[in-house]
Amino acid sequence: MTLAPARRVPPGPPARMAPALLWKLVRDRLGLMSSAAAYGDAVRIAIGPKVLYFFNHPDHAKYVLADNPTNYHKGVGLAQAKRALGDGLLTSEGELWRKQRKVIQPVFQAKRIAQQANVVAEEAAGLVARLRAHAGGEPIDVVPEMTGLTLGVLGRTLLDSDLGGFSTVGQSFEAMQDQAMFEMVSMSMVPMWVPLPHQLRFRRARKDLQRIVDDLVRRRGERPPGDDALSRLIESTTREADPLVGRQRMRDEMVTLLLAGHETTASTLSWTFYLADQHPEVWERLRAEAVEVLGDRLPTFEDLHRLRYTTMVIDEVIRLFPPVWMLSRLAQEADVVGGYDVPAGSDVLICPYTLHRHPAFWDQPERFDPERFEPGRAVDRPRYAYIPFGAGPRFCVGNNLGMMEAAFVVAMVARELRLTKVPGYRVVAEPMLSLRARGGLPMTVRTA
Repeated sequence: MTLAPARRVPPGPPARMAPALLWKLVRDRLGLMSSAAAYGDAVRIAIGPKVLYFFNHPDHAKYVLADNPTNYHKGVGLAQAKRALGDGLLTSEGELWRKQRKVIQPVFQAKRIAQQANVVAEEAAGLVARLRAHAGGEPIDVVPEMTGLTLGVLGRTLLDSDLGGFSTVGQSFEAMQDQAMFEMVSMSMVPMWVPLPHQLRFRRARKDLQRIVDDLVRRRGERPPGDDALSRLIESTTREADPLVGRQRMRDEMVTLLLAGHETTASTLSWTFYLADQHPEVWERLRAEAVEVLGDRLPTFEDLHRLRYTTMVIDEVIRLFPPVWMLSRLAQEADVVGGYDVPAGSDVLICPYTLHRHPAFWDQPERFDPERFEPGRAVDRPRYAYIPFGAGPRFCVGNNLGMMEAAFVVAMVARELRLTKVPGYRVVAEPMLSLRARGGLPMTVRTA
């Protein structure tokens, strides 16, 4: 009789730690992933009936995200968040996802992004003016300032629309994120009709966002169609045989576009100003480069490659605080990852937050060091040791626009202003759909 080969099971926390792991899943998700990484590059985490397979090596990330992506659909977190976000580009799968990507992809072509550089620069100039108005005054929370900026950029570059009149959009997205994370930690086991405070807020937010989407569609339809994302989505969804299906698709795709299009870049900018303030020599180099490259004018697309140090700083910020901090997948069929068996139906986690801190690939990984992104220092680093925008077919479609926006804003703010964290204020990273600063980030403004 031939014996079946023994399954290779990754190491992990013992079963008795399940209550503590559940607490961390709810209260300290970054701590959960960091402690899991201490067990090795492949870890099995059992939390009650849920078993998570955590892989923390560049080769694992490459295999799951790029080499065999059809076996790994969106998993724990985003699968549950679908109840809140719907079937947009972030959560959809298969043919629907391919259709959505095909509709939206042309909006992010390099030529079109280059043509939008002046819009980004104008919005950044507006931000600088708003911040300057607070110079020498009371501290301000930079997170809503960055959110307002990124919504302004998104509206003008992707939707050919002004989002300034929708004053409730920020609060509505906050409620959507809270509900999405609740769906994740509760495994969608609490019915939507249960009148919990956050679920009531979510229901109001969902109605508000539907109103906003309907208004944007109506306004855009009153003008000739263009090559913007909103025009493309209107044209695509109106081809649905059932108008109700088309309206639902429009809501899902627009909510996803609005959320993903502003939240990640706003978080990155907030973390950039925080870290630059913690390292005054970095702020001074940012300012010196901005003065040398830009003088007193607005940046152009051609300036991007000259804002070299600025780009290195942003690269290092999103190494330490990747806006997409977790990539969860669900194995459709049994597989082997890194020599370990992954049963069909398993939740597989790739965590950029811990991967970007892996000591085998990053010297002094907790240290903020923009110069680690000097070309000469990166030659031996595995490609998939750094995946702030994901990898494979689901690589973030808006990464180039987001990086241009971040570089322009950082350079223009550093050229004219100095932002300083309020003394004694404790900044804590909060892993929601993006990695943001919990409770905001109050900073004082002064002129440079």
